[in-house]
Amino acid sequence: MTSPLFLGIDTGGTYTDAVLYSETEGVVASAKSLTTRHDLAIGVSGAVETVLSEISGAVKRIRLVSLSTTLATNALVEGQGGRAGLVMIGFGPKDLARDGLAEALGTDPVIYLTGGHNVHGNETPLDLAPLEAQLDNLSREVSAVAIAGYFAVRNPAHEIAVRDLIRERTFLPVTCSHDLSSRLGGPRRALTTLLNARLISMVARLIDATSGYLSSRSIDAPLMVVRGDGALISASEALMRPIETILSGPAASLVGARHLTGLDNAVVSDIGGTTTDVAVLDGGMPRIDTEGATVGRYRTMVEAVAMHTFGLGGDSEVRLDEGGFEAGLTLGPRRLMPLSLAAHLWPKPVLAGLEKQAQSSYSGRFDGRFALRTGLPDALAAGLTAQEAVLYERITLEPQTLDVVLTGTSQRATLDRLVARGLVLIAGFTPSDAMHVLGRQDQWNLEAARLGAEIFCRRKAGSGRIVAQSPAELAGMVSARLTRQSAEAVLTALIADDDIAGIDVSKSTFIDRALSRTPGLVRFSLKPDRPLVALGASAPVHYPAIADMLDIESFVPVHAGVANAVGAVVGQVRETVTVFVSEPDEGRYAVNGGGEHQIFRDRGAAFARARELARSEARQAATRSGADHPGVELIEHIDMPVIEGLEKFIEARFVAVASGRPRIAGK
Repeated sequence: MTSPLFLGIDTGGTYTDAVLYSETEGVVASAKSLTTRHDLAIGVSGAVETVLSEISGAVKRIRLVSLSTTLATNALVEGQGGRAGLVMIGFGPKDLARDGLAEALGTDPVIYLTGGHNVHGNETPLDLAPLEAQLDNLSREVSAVAIAGYFAVRNPAHEIAVRDLIRERTFLPVTCSHDLSSRLGGPRRALTTLLNARLISMVARLIDATSGYLSSRSIDAPLMVVRGDGALISASEALMRPIETILSGPAASLVGARHLTGLDNAVVSDIGGTTTDVAVLDGGMPRIDTEGATVGRYRTMVEAVAMHTFGLGGDSEVRLDEGGFEAGLTLGPRRLMPLSLAAHLWPKPVLAGLEKQAQSSYSGRFDGRFALRTGLPDALAAGLTAQEAVLYERITLEPQTLDVVLTGTSQRATLDRLVARGLVLIAGFTPSDAMHVLGRQDQWNLEAARLGAEIFCRRKAGSGRIVAQSPAELAGMVSARLTRQSAEAVLTALIADDDIAGIDVSKSTFIDRALSRTPGLVRFSLKPDRPLVALGASAPVHYPAIADMLDIESFVPVHAGVANAVGAVVGQVRETVTVFVSEPDEGRYAVNGGGEHQIFRDRGAAFARARELARSEARQAATRSGADHPGVELIEHIDMPVIEGLEKFIEARFVAVASGRPRIAGK
């Protein structure tokens, strides 16, 4: 009897990976296809069709499909996402100044409502009138709405009332903060909810594209999505809580690294097109950031792997430090489409534009850069200013040189805003192009990479000298810079995880001398305490030099390029529910959590209900997330100190964790 197959898919910024996995044989087939942002189904089908063609009768044997993605992570790192409205219940304008909420909100609309609850779940009356007055305008300005209520984790009634009103009057997706976190800290919970709303359309497009493709191929199997802590959730749950898929790809890579290498203790560094993600395996398990994942500039309330994400990858923007006397390069954090890839997809306009600029007797300010639409649906362009709309109309689905797109220098800021919205993509010289020039990669257009390097070489440092004498010299500089920044990223992550404060790796003289092997009367050296596992399609190209700089043993697994997709199919479903018991008045015990607010006169009865509710809600949550007969573990934290010989009850927390393997088709 042939064994069942599990299909793992990982959609990254540049590539979509697919693997077919058998519990008896391991990885039996793997493939890559370019991620097609305008229609994600094309990239998904390209990768999956290739692996299906390698195994006879594979379609009928597939029992589970699991999806991981870096799209949400990349969007937050690059400051992208749809326009979202924020409804704050019981908060005021001053609360926007906390936890980076104002920065994240930007120019998106916010509505303040009177209401909310206290720590025991008791309410201040809710006034819906300001929201009712603005709903019509809101539905035209945003693509989703986030709702955050004061102490909503103790009593979600007001968030639910606002949610129901918005759903009744509009077709907008709505996210409530109590659905995402049970932790206190209103502004950061509001930030998490806002970012969730921003990501809804992006993750929905990916899930819809994947579901549509699976249906077209008659693959009737549950579709799961990897969460940021490495656990699996059903696609329907991921659609409601897309914020939980931040660090989905990196979390899957950690699970995959452990599975592929068998190493219990390692530093795992995954280089993609947009980011490099660094994390630590301890005792075979990834470290979890219980304080909330930090991605880009934002610390969320999403419990995820303790991953350090850096805007550094094969598609990172190569920037010249123009203020320096000598030519210095910096990579990232913004992602560009590599010129070699742009010319691979659109050879005529890209090569013609580059050749014209290379032959010109003078260098233009925008030389070597192109702009093109990402092809997102027009609905996601809601809320553009007049200037943004005019420029957006001028940009086409084919690359155009920036000197054609921009009629003035002032429009550069407008273009940057369109890029931040994810509506426009810039093509330019990247490390992937440099690798083509050096002959270390060859999958795209070499001539475009060489022309891009030639154009970049002509730029001048503060000394007046050109950056490099040849494309090969420039490519070598970019490669060296990627090695150095990658080594600094690994050290930054390890120093942070070791709780060592006060060291800026990029500015430390001691670390510089250690990494560069600078001779002197005092020689500095450093060495991580565990081996380095390098993942990503370009890991074999870059990481031998990075490991050498760090003086560390390194492993590049056979399936390093598809480790995320491997991790996607070997994980488990896991859901956690916390129920609180407090004493608002003597002899009255409030049970809050799991969407309930109840009052008991007896502490024992309150505890019993809290235990029952936590177990029940966790089991139901795991079942909704696709677990097959989940088991439940209950952890109790009762804060009841003895003061002057008497017990004083402060609070009790009952944490239920339900987990199990996902249901598979045919069971």
